[in-house]
Amino acid sequence: MAEQQLNPIFKPEELEIGRRLFTQQCEFLRGVLKLDDMPHADLPEITFAGRSNVGKSSLINALTGRKSLARTSVTPGRTQEINFFDLGGRLMLSDLPGYGFAQAPKDKVEVWTNFIKLYLKGRPTLRRALVLIDSRHGLKDVDRTIMKLMDDSAVNYQIVMTKADKVKPDALAKARAAIATELTEHVAGHPEVLVTSSDDGFGIADVRAALSELAKPE
Repeated sequence: MAEQQLNPIFKPEELEIGRRLFTQQCEFLRGVLKLDDMPHADLPEITFAGRSNVGKSSLINALTGRKSLARTSVTPGRTQEINFFDLGGRLMLSDLPGYGFAQAPKDKVEVWTNFIKLYLKGRPTLRRALVLIDSRHGLKDVDRTIMKLMDDSAVNYQIVMTKADKVKPDALAKARAAIATELTEHVAGHPEVLVTSSDDGFGIADVRAALSELAKPE
């Protein structure tokens, strides 16, 4: 794949800044299900959202270069809390429970959903949400629901396509273009769609560069 044809072209120095940021120690802080249990909001924060099994934990592991920092599972709905990570005292990362299908009781899914809404609306240091979309499937109605929630909550978000290695280049470019077109209808959506594969590292440097722009200065 020609990465420069799918992702924004970052300057070498921007890619280097991103690389350095993600070489910092990344520490798991806690998993929470109550607002009162959240870490103190004193760092710029990025949250990872997406359908169950879209690859949120895999992307966090790929970005940080850690194979098991965030737990991954083939069972949709495994992540049942908001998990927080401190990246070198410069950026807070959070991994949201997957929305949509989950192997859990409906009442528990409802609790997660309401908690996520409160988190998105009330976290003062939240700088951006990364909404992960499986490259094979594109946007689904459940994705559009979370995008509208973020529009309504004035939460800036950026689409990150995952599992790009599982899609042929032409189909991947077409899917990205369709998402970019639809994003023009969303007031809080970042116009650039990033394309990644956690398995082969495609696009990981670009995501690092994009997030380094939001981190606490060195």
